[in-house]
Amino acid sequence: MVRRVRGTATVALLAGTFSCTSLMSRPGNAPTPLSNEERVSHVLSRLTFGPRPGDVDRVARMGVDRWIDQQLHPASISDSAAVAALAPLPEWTTPTSQLASFASKVPLLTYARTPMAELMKDTVARAAMKSFAAGFAASRNFDAFYTGKVIRAETSDRQLLEVVSDFWENHFSVYAQKMPSREALILMDRDAIRGHALGKFRDLLGAVAHSPAMLYYLDNYVSKSGQLNENYARELLELHTLGVDGGYTQHDVIEVARAFTGWTIAMNANPIAFTFRADQHDTEVKTFLGHTLRAGRGVEDGEEVLDILARHPSTARHIAYELSRRLVSDDPPPSLVERAAATFMKTDGDIAQTVKTIVTSREFYSRKAFRAKVKSPFELVVSMRRSLGAPVDTTTRTVQWIARLGQPTFGFAAPNGWPEISAEWMNAGTIYQRLRFAGDVTDGRVAAMNVNQWPEWNTLSVAALQRQIDGVLKGLLGGIADPRTRDAMLAIDTTLASPDRLRAAMMIAFASPEFQRR
Repeated sequence: MVRRVRGTATVALLAGTFSCTSLMSRPGNAPTPLSNEERVSHVLSRLTFGPRPGDVDRVARMGVDRWIDQQLHPASISDSAAVAALAPLPEWTTPTSQLASFASKVPLLTYARTPMAELMKDTVARAAMKSFAAGFAASRNFDAFYTGKVIRAETSDRQLLEVVSDFWENHFSVYAQKMPSREALILMDRDAIRGHALGKFRDLLGAVAHSPAMLYYLDNYVSKSGQLNENYARELLELHTLGVDGGYTQHDVIEVARAFTGWTIAMNANPIAFTFRADQHDTEVKTFLGHTLRAGRGVEDGEEVLDILARHPSTARHIAYELSRRLVSDDPPPSLVERAAATFMKTDGDIAQTVKTIVTSREFYSRKAFRAKVKSPFELVVSMRRSLGAPVDTTTRTVQWIARLGQPTFGFAAPNGWPEISAEWMNAGTIYQRLRFAGDVTDGRVAAMNVNQWPEWNTLSVAALQRQIDGVLKGLLGGIADPRTRDAMLAIDTTLASPDRLRAAMMIAFASPEFQRR
């Protein structure tokens, strides 16, 4: 990619564009309101995985407010394109009741009818579990599941649902190599999270709490009276609901762990499923956040804990903060967080209404928020594919590129999930990899992502450099670019053949801060 530009100034420019300040702001200048063109660009950058060819004009004609309202009601939007694209992948089309039937049998299932208490004492069974977990992420079934996640993000017209689902997947983070069965994570993502992503938070929280993937990942499936495991209880309070400063104590963690004793996994179910073991439950009285859970009950203890947490003011503030950080800025304004938390409380945890409060706010449309977030590798690769109008990739190649850039799907081992802070995605190594990836794409070294398939290619590949620059800025950057990006394109070697000049301009666009940010 360097050979296509004169001197080293362009490379230095691109490598130095990932500061943590907003791209379009300048020190000492009063912020100006976003123009209508910038508002459209901002919405398509934050509430989708990047605009496809024609999206900017379509949303501009429709109007930003109307488009957002439609996206907040995904059932009203046809998802036929995503359905067709996912058709070759049974992981996304097989009914829930049949998911396990096509998955390869593994040693773990040999012990399907063994009671959990006995299973955990069986050293051969434990070894089988360990072997299963080690090879889990490499299985064909899971590769196809990852591929389907990319395809949904790329092709679905319910883009806000995809963005919010991705947020919740990270909020309720689990690790692919610690799963009880091949289908467990598919069930959690496809049914528990995606099915409740814009619904009521209590429903979402309950679906995740009953998920075999979460029960296994945080070890609650082995927690029983007299032998507590506090992992799930602690993360439920610290990460999923109240937040680290949410007002709970170690006593509350213990009481929650006691409330969830007996919440385990039915290994003999097909597919694997939640089950409650009354013989493993602590039935004594419990006190949690000032509430008394009376003695003699069973699964109701855990359900009441979820009720309390879902409606707690600290949960409202924590969820409002996390959503605002994802959708607005790394350090969201406290005033916005408070308004979003108030909506959460007023609507009994209605996620769609909470999101609406955030994405229709003055803070969301502020100059400070415009292109202020650095894309994660997943967001970067999917947005690049969408900008080119790339054909659907049903292989694992796109998934592998995302992993090479530093974000293997469900590959974060700790329960706090992938970082939401832009600086975490930017260091000397990651910047180099991103610049190299931009060059690989435009040089044709990335399968299923050929720039020749960009709708503007045929016209611009035979045009003069100035027209190529204008076309690339409009087509890939929405017509809104820093003058330094245009200057970098003007440094392209004019002795190159016209198609190579266009490749160079596209490489600069993909590597620019305008594209690397959202």
